[in-house]
Amino acid sequence: MQEYAIGIDVGGTGIKGGLVDLASGELITERFKFATPDGGEPEDIARTVADIVGEIMAAKPTEGSTAPVGVCFPAVVKRGVTLSAANVSKRWIGFEAEKLFESALSRDITFVNDADAAGYAEAVYGAAKGEMGSVFMTTLGTGIGTALLYKGVLIPNLEFGHIIIDGVDWETKASGVAREREDLSWETWAKRLERYYKTVEALFNPDLFIVGGGVSKSYEKFLPLITGLRAPIIPAQLRNNAGITGAAALAGTEVL
Repeated sequence: MQEYAIGIDVGGTGIKGGLVDLASGELITERFKFATPDGGEPEDIARTVADIVGEIMAAKPTEGSTAPVGVCFPAVVKRGVTLSAANVSKRWIGFEAEKLFESALSRDITFVNDADAAGYAEAVYGAAKGEMGSVFMTTLGTGIGTALLYKGVLIPNLEFGHIIIDGVDWETKASGVAREREDLSWETWAKRLERYYKTVEALFNPDLFIVGGGVSKSYEKFLPLITGLRAPIIPAQLRNNAGITGAAALAGTEVL
């Protein structure tokens, strides 16, 4: 296992990254964050990722020079190809994304789904550490990312943020961006989230729900309003760094 790894988290509105200590899961550089280029085109995103890796290398040249790189992305990822495109250009669908990033960085990478990276990070370092049951994690942001783990083992590429409720893709009603777009109160948003989590519970019966994404820093404003679930629902410990940390951890351990 490597001592350090670089983690890059590509999102619909921002791309962020840092160098991670794989023993603790902590960032040993600042978290570098750039805006996602307008349109989310592959070449533009690849250049931005390269810029962030350059910033990391400048901050920690000795550690960064030998560190493996993990990149997580808002799409289903199969053998380096993105099969979907959430909140980025539709050109990513069926795109050889891993090859593009490796070309832009001039090095091999580990390329994974963003919610899978966040879920893995929480299993190794955070709120799901030591949990031997099933854990369902959501990242609430531009969309709803989902990850499912059982006894710490990741089941990759689940897209259950797009569950249909009342004929509607519920991500469009209950994501963090939906709350901001509609200027929803915390109470109204929590009711939408509760419908989502109850639907998930009816399908999967997880032992634990974990809620991550940027809005998780304000978890006390909405999580206590979500009632009626059989399983506990708790905030992610790594918050908005989970994608970075998980991408780095997956690169350092090569479990996928």
